[in-house]
Amino acid sequence: MTHPWWAHPASRRSRIAKRGIDVVVSLLGLAISAPLLLVISVAVGRVMGRPVLFRQERLGYLGRPFSLRKFRTMLDAHDERGNPLPDESRLTRSGRFLRRTSLDELPGLINVLRGDMSMVGPRPLLPEYRDRYTAEQWRRHEMPPGIAGPVQAYGRNALDWDQKLALDVWYVDNWSLRVDLKLLVLSLKTAVTGRGVSAEGHATMPPFEGSPDPRGERP
Repeated sequence: MTHPWWAHPASRRSRIAKRGIDVVVSLLGLAISAPLLLVISVAVGRVMGRPVLFRQERLGYLGRPFSLRKFRTMLDAHDERGNPLPDESRLTRSGRFLRRTSLDELPGLINVLRGDMSMVGPRPLLPEYRDRYTAEQWRRHEMPPGIAGPVQAYGRNALDWDQKLALDVWYVDNWSLRVDLKLLVLSLKTAVTGRGVSAEGHATMPPFEGSPDPRGERP
């Protein structure tokens, strides 16, 4: 039987404390931001229509899938073959603002409250990337994904994929409540400044295509 991450035998007391902080902060965050959530919901509905929330399957702790919640930032536009248009064609002006300020992440507090995510951790990525990680990179799933985290703190999409995944593994190896606090503060600072919201030459971030693994190992 697999235990939830906060009940993991290693550093169990600290992990339970982390989970307790997540519950308290997510509850307070949802309560305090309720008026803002309402305003954003109305604005997104007027610009992009329903649904207001974007839901997408992502990989969480130990690679378990869950449904991530975010505010919609893109139009549901397709070409004549039914394929989604490029991000830069679908991303709205209001969507750019929500992404730059990370306000699109606010519904993720529901995921934190449910236990799918933590306030701080590696960003949850797409299931289609599962077979593209090296064995070392897959270790990023040894901690729950977060709204804030090392990548948000140190560059967001200005970093390439190898840099992002290396930071995630560093977080797993060096995690503590003190590290969480530092990364949360730095992530908030990055959100306020709006830096690193997109990779150079892209509206968001190009897909992760995998990294060469000299050992030929996969998780």
